[in-house]
Amino acid sequence: MNNVLTATTINSDAIAGLAELIDASDTPDKFINQGRCGRFHDRATLDVDGRVGVSVFQSTSFSMPFKMEMMERHPLGSQAFLPMQEGEYLVVLAEDKDGAPVAPRAFIAGPGQGVNIGRNVWHGVLCPLSDPGLFMVVDRVSEGPNLEEHWFDEPFIIER
Repeated sequence: MNNVLTATTINSDAIAGLAELIDASDTPDKFINQGRCGRFHDRATLDVDGRVGVSVFQSTSFSMPFKMEMMERHPLGSQAFLPMQEGEYLVVLAEDKDGAPVAPRAFIAGPGQGVNIGRNVWHGVLCPLSDPGLFMVVDRVSEGPNLEEHWFDEPFIIER
């Protein structure tokens, strides 16, 4: 099978142009609350036509290797996934070519790492690798279609 991907550890450089890593891995931009709280300011650019909302998603966990049969994208807005649990999750991103995902790349995100997937960027489904699979999602909540799916003729197998 030619469609085998190896997931690597996520980092900002690897996902640049497709998504933004949201984490607290460096020094806070400033301290607030009498110096007791570090603020890591403006970590993601929300790019949405319409109203932005905060939702909670709960997904059953997946295991590796993962069989990826489809990818999706949201043409009217970015979508930020912020884990509300410890544990890893799989992030798959791809650029667009003629209305379809091309050359998917797979990443493992860990505890304390969120990801803001850009508007119109192809991505895999929410894929927690442990239960309870609980995520805060910040995205477009306005009426109207904002989902496109692409089903592959041959699935991708994603390994560690």
